[in-house]
Amino acid sequence: MFYPVLELNTAKYSDIPNIRNLMNLAILELQKGFLTDAQIQASFGAMGLDTQLIQDRTYFCVMDGPELVGCGGWSRRATLYGGNHSAGRDAKILNPETDRARIRAMYTHPKHIKRGIGKMIIEASELAAKAEGFNSLEMAATMAGVPFYKKCGYHIESEWEDTNGDVPVPLCTMVKHMR
Repeated sequence: MFYPVLELNTAKYSDIPNIRNLMNLAILELQKGFLTDAQIQASFGAMGLDTQLIQDRTYFCVMDGPELVGCGGWSRRATLYGGNHSAGRDAKILNPETDRARIRAMYTHPKHIKRGIGKMIIEASELAAKAEGFNSLEMAATMAGVPFYKKCGYHIESEWEDTNGDVPVPLCTMVKHMR
C-alpha cells in the first residue's frame, strides 16, 4: 500500500475539533489490551487536550493529505500530563539547566499506527526542546505507549497511578537524556 508523504505542522486553534476527535478515538481504541474497560473510561479524566501547548506553539499535527493522523508535542512548562480539565496543572516555566522538558499528549489515529507518525513528533519535540537548552525530557506514558517510547530511547523512571477518573489508571514516568 502506498502512503502519501506525511506533513508535520504546528497546531493551530482551528485544529482543536480534529485533535479532540483523534484523541478520543486513540484513547478508546489503542488502550485496549493494556487497560480494562473501566480504566479506559477513567483515562478521559487524565488525558486530553491542553490548549496551553497550542498557545506555546509546542504542539504538532501530522497530516496525511487533509486527514489528521497524529498529534503530540512538548512543553517547557511544569505540567507533566493532562488536558485543560485535569487536576494538578502548573503553567510555571521550567529551567532548562535544572528541569526536564515534557513530552505531551501523543496520539496516533488507530488506522495509521506503525507509519512513523509518533517518531516524527518525538524527533521534532526533542529538537525543539534541545534548541531551548533542555538536555533531558520526561513524560507520563500510558501502558500502550511504553513499548514505543522505549524504542525511542526513553526509560521508565517510576510507575504510578492517575486517580482523576473513577478507577486508578497506571502510568509511567519515562525519561530520556539527550547529548
